[in-house]
Amino acid sequence: MTGRFVAREKSRAFALRVVKLCRLLQERDREYVLSRQLLRSGTAIGALIREAEQAESRADFVHKLSIALKEASETGYWLDLLTESGYLDSVHGQSMMTDTEELLKILTAIIRTTKRRG
Repeated sequence: MTGRFVAREKSRAFALRVVKLCRLLQERDREYVLSRQLLRSGTAIGALIREAEQAESRADFVHKLSIALKEASETGYWLDLLTESGYLDSVHGQSMMTDTEELLKILTAIIRTTKRRG
């Protein structure tokens, strides 16, 4: 499997986890502010990867994936806040962070490889 395919599939699976988590936080805890931020950034990763697949140039591809990388980093921030504030237990928080870190590594590798082939 290519890195692009892995990124596409993992980001989609991650987005589904984020959607379900945000729905739980809103229904169970009536937590709307942090969960909406998480929903926005956590689902943007996959959308940007899909957008990068239609890039007009190598530079455009790298740019879109770089934005996806920033969204993944921001997602980690919201997950940290939700975990540290007690909305998300440490087991689930760590599981989500592991997925986030994996996406960060995949995106970083694709960006570096693309730039090297430049």
